[in-house]
Formats: sequence, C-alpha cells, structure tokens
Amino acid sequence: MLGLRRKFVFSLLLWLMCLALVGCGSSHKTEPLSEARLLLDTVCTITVYDAAGQELLTEALDLCEHYEAMFSRTMEGSSIWRINHAEGLPVPVETQTAELLRAGLDYGSFSGGLFDITVGRLCALWDFNGNPAVPSPVQLAAARDTVDYTQVFIEGNTVRLGDPQAWLDLGGIAKGYIADQIAGFLKERGVKSAIIDLGGNIVTIGHKPDGEPWHIGVNHPFGNRSEIMGGISVGEASIVTSGIYERQFVDNGTLYHHILDPLNGMPAESDVVSVTIVSESSAVGDALSTIVILVGSENAADLFYQAHGVMGAVLMLKSGELLQYGDIGFTAVSGE
Repeated sequence: MLGLRRKFVFSLLLWLMCLALVGCGSSHKTEPLSEARLLLDTVCTITVYDAAGQELLTEALDLCEHYEAMFSRTMEGSSIWRINHAEGLPVPVETQTAELLRAGLDYGSFSGGLFDITVGRLCALWDFNGNPAVPSPVQLAAARDTVDYTQVFIEGNTVRLGDPQAWLDLGGIAKGYIADQIAGFLKERGVKSAIIDLGGNIVTIGHKPDGEPWHIGVNHPFGNRSEIMGGISVGEASIVTSGIYERQFVDNGTLYHHILDPLNGMPAESDVVSVTIVSESSAVGDALSTIVILVGSENAADLFYQAHGVMGAVLMLKSGELLQYGDIGFTAVSGE
C-alpha cells in the first residue's frame, strides 16, 4: 500500500522466463526454494537457487513487510502516515525512512521537480486504487498547491513538512528501495543465485546456477499477461518497468492513467507508453522509469547518461516503435 506512484501500480508485469532451468546438464543439483506473499498490493516472490533454508525466504519477506509498514501512505501508523498527519510538526522516523526520503528529494532535484514525493494529495484525489474519477479543476488546484518537494525538511532522522497540508507519497521509489534492501540481506546471508520479484521490480542476484544469464520477459503494453513484447538477458541487475496501462480508466473517450505530472496534477502526456530500465539499483530504476514517462523519449537518453548505474533501457512509444539504449541483451519478439 505505497500509494499511486508505486512501481507495481505503474509497471508492465515482468515475467521470469526459464525459471525451471536450474543448471541442466551441470553439477548443480540443488532445487530452488521459493516463497510468495501478498505485500505491497501485489504478489511478492523470492526464489533462491543455491543452498538456503526456507526460513531465510520467510525472513526476507518479513523484511519486505517491515518496510511496507514504514513507507505506506495509507497504512495508519506508518512513518509516512505520521508525517502526513503531523500538521507540519517535526516527526522522528527510522534511519531507513530518512534515507529513502533524501533519495526522493535528490530525484526531485535531478528531474527539475517532475519527480516529487509530495504528490500524496494528488494521488489520493485521483484514487486510482479505489474509485478513480477525474477531479474538478478546483480540487486539482487545491491539491497541486501542496506539491513542492523543496518544502520537505530533514534533520538527522527527523522530518518536517513546510506545508502542513502536504502529503508525502513514496510510491515512485519505495518498492525499488525495498528490493535493494532484500537483495542486500540475501547476499549478506551467503546467497549467490536468486531472483526477487516485487511485482514489476525484479532484482537478480548472480547468475543462474549453470552460469548462464537470467532471461526476463517483458509484457506487451495493453496486451494480455502472456503477451511478451521482448526479453532481456542479464546477470546481476535490477529490471524495473513502468507503463501507463496498469491503473487507468476511460472517461468520455479519454484514457486517464496513474502516472501524474506534479506540475499540473494531470496524467503524463509524453510519447512513452512503457519503459524498462536495467540498472545496478532498483531504487534508481524505480524513480528514473517514472521520470522518463513524464519527460518523453526525446529527453530519455540524457537522463540515462546522467543517472548513476544505468546499464540500459527499452522504451515503447505510442506509435508502437521500440527504442533501445545500452547493451542489455534485449530481443524483441517476432512482429515487434
């Protein structure tokens, strides 16, 4: 329950291809262990391919649940909920919450305000997770007036909002941060071959047990969940996809989607339908994928060059054209 900018809200579903190929013809005989849990309003699955006990997977999903309880905008008592309801008073938070907020502010500066963690009022107003409807101009103006990432003040582990009416929403970066934390946890415990799937945010650890790269399929925008537009072959990496198709509705013939432009409060209107980013950090891919849909394909390349740890990306445009950046082993399916 991370709010409307959650990447599982934004994302094309990434499906794992060849998960069953566990070292065929090699000396690796360990069967993979997998556990899934409904968290972050999606099914989160962790699969470990080298020796590990089931209790390790449970601990990893417990960690995911722990972070959700910190970062959710809608979960009463979470750190973000407490900040949003503090009426501008300072709120002490966990070190991880302060760290994530600082990262969100950095991307606000990086994007010139297009990535803004104070979009909570706008997200609540559109309510794409409940009963979405087009807000009135008066409602939009009132919510838009509370959006300004420069009015988030962090001192140590204490957070204060300059506008008492503002609401934070970390959905544009929180799931990536959580995926990174889970990957770090597993590697600290000795895991060398695993996949973390948080519903659109995928992190791979190492390679497949046979030493081959992982094969990650990317679903086609607006297609059914088995329709793949292409696949990516990677070693250890993060793969994050955002799109305008997951949370959307049509009103009077106009499609409205959940990726909101904080400058006007309306859904983004660029030429990008979906973007898949391969990077070292899932938090980076999370934030950057949202920014790319906001700025459009013309400015995407500059963002990839400026951002840290980006290996490459694939964009699908409204025209149906596919654009690829970097050598990320992407292969389009026949007909794309």
